Amino acid sequence: MTDVEALARQLESWLGEPVADLRRLTGGASRETWSFTAGEHRRILQRDRAGAVRTGGGMPAEAALLPLAHAAGVPVPALIAADVTGDHTGSPSMVTAHVEGETIARRIQRDDRFAAARRRFAADVAAALAGIHAVEHEEVPGLVGGDQVGQFREIFDAFGEPHPAFELAFRWLEQHRPVSVGHGLVHGDFRLGNLLLDEDGLVAVLDWELAHVGDPMEDLGWLCVRAWRFGGDLPVGGLGTREALFEAYEASSGSSVDPEVVRWWEVLGTLKWGIMCMIQVSSHLLGKARSVELAAIGRRVCENEYDLMELLR
Repeated sequence: MTDVEALARQLESWLGEPVADLRRLTGGASRETWSFTAGEHRRILQRDRAGAVRTGGGMPAEAALLPLAHAAGVPVPALIAADVTGDHTGSPSMVTAHVEGETIARRIQRDDRFAAARRRFAADVAAALAGIHAVEHEEVPGLVGGDQVGQFREIFDAFGEPHPAFELAFRWLEQHRPVSVGHGLVHGDFRLGNLLLDEDGLVAVLDWELAHVGDPMEDLGWLCVRAWRFGGDLPVGGLGTREALFEAYEASSGSSVDPEVVRWWEVLGTLKWGIMCMIQVSSHLLGKARSVELAAIGRRVCENEYDLMELLR
């Protein structure tokens, strides 16, 4: 029996339905994503990847958050089943409904069929973020908060590698700390690649594994990080302006946006992604998860050094 056949049998035992057309999808540095049919319905399986370094609330938090986000009006896939201990598939897993749409950034940015979705991108993502930030999250297990500058300083120091651009960013962040404008649920990885769009606009917000408690402005800053423009010229996912995003968010949330606060979070987001690239490649280099994908992510550390120098110029 192949590994795929064994996983199909595990899913059948777990879900109580015949499983067919099980296939691994591309993407995901910390999780495996599989598509399959259970009975008459298309489903998606997400399973933690062996050796992956995890932060945030992980699978337990994501499984708890999806229904809450749906209740708050955020478009998300329906949760079918969750196994946060790994009893059914050998690793913490979650099964959701399949939602039709596209996540590949370059297609969303360029294909003619997404022209209408691009025009309403700022309004769609602003409404989704307003819903996320309004979620009542107090009972969700594993959500953490705290000072991210200090947290990532500790992670960075543990590597013992010289990265002067990162040191400069840490100094700037300490010297320019903003006053927090709120305290609530933060998605933590709200960007193209984790947003599912069809021709009419946003249809689902995916990948909540980095969700945590913090300043809602963090999500806006992360969306503006240069890495998530995927080669596009405009700062918001390569599709829009900061001004359009801020105006739409204020209209949807009723909260005001200070561009300088969002810029601080954009700098921190760029620094975080650079350090996260170091974390990902370490899994490969240490033999925890041998992966060309993880190795390639490690080569992007220098991109974030360059981006930080541009931001802080």
